[in-house]
Amino acid sequence: MKVLLAFAGSRGDAQPGVLLGRELLGRGHDVTVAVSPNLVEFAARHGVPAVPFGLDSDELLRAQRDDERFRQLNPVQRLRAVLDLQRRGFGESARDLLAVARGHDIVVTGMACEEVAVEVARHHGIPVAAVHFFPIRPNRSVPVVAAGWGHRIPGPLNRLGWRALTAARARALASEVAALPPAPASSDPVGVPGAPGYTAIQAYDPELFPGLANELRDSPFTGFPVPDATQYPDVEPVASRRTAVIGASTGASAGHHRNGVAYPAIQACDSELFEWLIAGPAPVYAGFGSMPVADPVAVEAMVREAGRRLGLRVLLVGPMFRGRIGAELAVVDQVDHRAVLPLCAAAVHHGGAGTTAAALRAGVPSVICSVQADQPYWGRQVESLGLGATAPFAGLTANRLERLLIRTTEPDVRLRAAAYGARFRDDGVRRAADVVESLAPDMAARDAAEPTAATIGGVR
Repeated sequence: MKVLLAFAGSRGDAQPGVLLGRELLGRGHDVTVAVSPNLVEFAARHGVPAVPFGLDSDELLRAQRDDERFRQLNPVQRLRAVLDLQRRGFGESARDLLAVARGHDIVVTGMACEEVAVEVARHHGIPVAAVHFFPIRPNRSVPVVAAGWGHRIPGPLNRLGWRALTAARARALASEVAALPPAPASSDPVGVPGAPGYTAIQAYDPELFPGLANELRDSPFTGFPVPDATQYPDVEPVASRRTAVIGASTGASAGHHRNGVAYPAIQACDSELFEWLIAGPAPVYAGFGSMPVADPVAVEAMVREAGRRLGLRVLLVGPMFRGRIGAELAVVDQVDHRAVLPLCAAAVHHGGAGTTAAALRAGVPSVICSVQADQPYWGRQVESLGLGATAPFAGLTANRLERLLIRTTEPDVRLRAAAYGARFRDDGVRRAADVVESLAPDMAARDAAEPTAATIGGVR
């Protein structure tokens, strides 16, 4: 089977495509992973054939940072800003994918470029599987408004709201879709949501959204697509050499403990950060992924002050911060979440699906400081389940962060988070690959009939 995986967006958006590509390659399939131009090296470094498409994701993040509408309280203005951002680069992405998709049997896509991938699949008459990192299909169970009062919205109104958002997104992209080359007359109507050739893979834990699995019975739930340390020990980054480098070992525990609990062994390339982690009380992790941080000095001061007031050490992560390690503060470029988060008391982060999953997997509560997209929804859901607290990143102060950390580090929240981490499933990538394979059961027969199939993206 020839699989094209199109995952636009930031590194967090692309990583599930890389993981799924590696799994499918290991099963003997021909795979091409299409990612933003600035992430081709990341994908290739992890052993998958990669090609660029669309715009540089850093360019899109800068455009978002500079658009004042994203910081307005008016939800209509924020929605318009999101839709304008989605239109940016649509034509370039479609043009690139139309060329790459030729000869493939299926397109698998992430949420950031689903509309592009759907149109490309329809053009080529091949099925498409959309990997959803958050429930966006119309449903009654998930509040359509990510606000404290969202849980009071009646179920039917939630469903109407999600339908309206889907329709608004389609309308916003209608002119870009109309500008694409027409599909061949012989193409079957696959790739269209609701058509037989379209599948929405729910790549998260339905336990986090009570009642949702009963509503989306036609959608396979596969769980979070997180790296499995026994199969993919090198996919998550380790701390930059600017300060210290650590990585998770795939072997048995070397005997590291905190409060009588054994944690996975850590293979130290430079042990400075590891020694800092275990030298004192569990620190608070703080990192905001690929989100633009306009004033790193102010953010560092805010996080450090909140930690000082509560007597908590802080591990601050991000290339925008000045790296160093001191008694109460350690600053590094990036870390391996699997190795570091279990050693932390709480995780302060932006609420991207990948980082949220990493904190849940580690069994530590989250303080989600949301910026955009699905992040406010993850924040509200984590808070409603008693697994953490949330607030918008915009307007965050040391006083508010202190209050959020007090709530998050309460014993009942920590125990609840630890209990969830103990039952977290890390086979989401394998289960998603099973679904992709099931969508093209006749591929072996087709390959036998087409011995001269074209070479795409460096693989047959």
